[in-house]
Amino acid sequence: MSKQEVILCQSLESDLALAIKQCPHDKLFILTDRHTYEHCWPRLSGLSYLKEAIGICIEAEDSHKTLDALSTIWMALSTQGATRHSLLINLGGGMVTDMGGFAAATFKRGISYINIPTTLLAMVDASVGGKTGINFNGLKNEIGAFAPAKSVLIDTTFLHSLDQDNLLSGYAEMLKHGLISTPEHWAELLKVDLYQTDYTVLQKLVGQSVQIKEEIVDIDPFEHGIRKALNLGHTVGHAFESLALSHKAPILHGHAVAWGLVCELYLSNRQAGFPQDKMRQTIRFIKLNYGVFGFECKQYETLYALMQHDKKNCSDTINFTLLKEIGEICIDQTATKEMIFEMLDFYRECMGV
Repeated sequence: MSKQEVILCQSLESDLALAIKQCPHDKLFILTDRHTYEHCWPRLSGLSYLKEAIGICIEAEDSHKTLDALSTIWMALSTQGATRHSLLINLGGGMVTDMGGFAAATFKRGISYINIPTTLLAMVDASVGGKTGINFNGLKNEIGAFAPAKSVLIDTTFLHSLDQDNLLSGYAEMLKHGLISTPEHWAELLKVDLYQTDYTVLQKLVGQSVQIKEEIVDIDPFEHGIRKALNLGHTVGHAFESLALSHKAPILHGHAVAWGLVCELYLSNRQAGFPQDKMRQTIRFIKLNYGVFGFECKQYETLYALMQHDKKNCSDTINFTLLKEIGEICIDQTATKEMIFEMLDFYRECMGV
């Protein structure tokens, strides 16, 4: 997989001009959703080098990360004369960069694309690393491909207009990066007041978070080994997301990851010896900032079945990424059904469900 260029922008306008110049193309397309078309596109719409760009706008929110929406993008590219030499710019959050990346990867067997993430989640996770995809059959990111953007342009000034829930959603992935990196970075993340945002501090932490992910992806682009560290919190988190989607009450990805971390840190403690004090500190931070995802004991079987569908699994086992310590990662870990149910009991007890 080719390496993508990730740029922490000082001037988005000039950095984007250079990124486009480095991708020779016959036609230029820009994908937005309803939210980013309204709030983010106006910042770029007056740029002279985008005046010939063809816009594609889709509905917002993860519930629209579907085959139908993907088909809408393909159809727009096709009817507007896109070729294998066209260029797509994805301007938006993780839903836009995931689905736009997959549309680019599959149209005409692959066209070039640039990501401009506008949410914290997209900046530190979704837009970086080359994973693209859509939800399918009630399962999170069930269909997708590894296909890196030519460039990822990160401009943290977009975060000033981000609502609190989406800020929290992205921060959960940053917290995960802290857990898999160093005790110092983890401790720094726990000190941040997410309700009195210091954007200067946040910009620095975003840069560190992106660097952590980039270093891992460089070593293992196709997730055969250490890249599985990035799945911490996701086996359970994706099950929570899929359960919520099945009840037509979608939850934000980062919130699901935060609640998944509660479960998988408990499993790390029980099976890998992760320190209880650090587990409790992290859970306290999550409980304070993210509230709780509620479910009943009778839904354990459904959650277990959803975990079995996780694409990280091999055969009939459920794979987890666990920790011995902060930064000491154990990939390809399994757990018995009894232990998984015990983990869900712990979650409900400590989160007050």
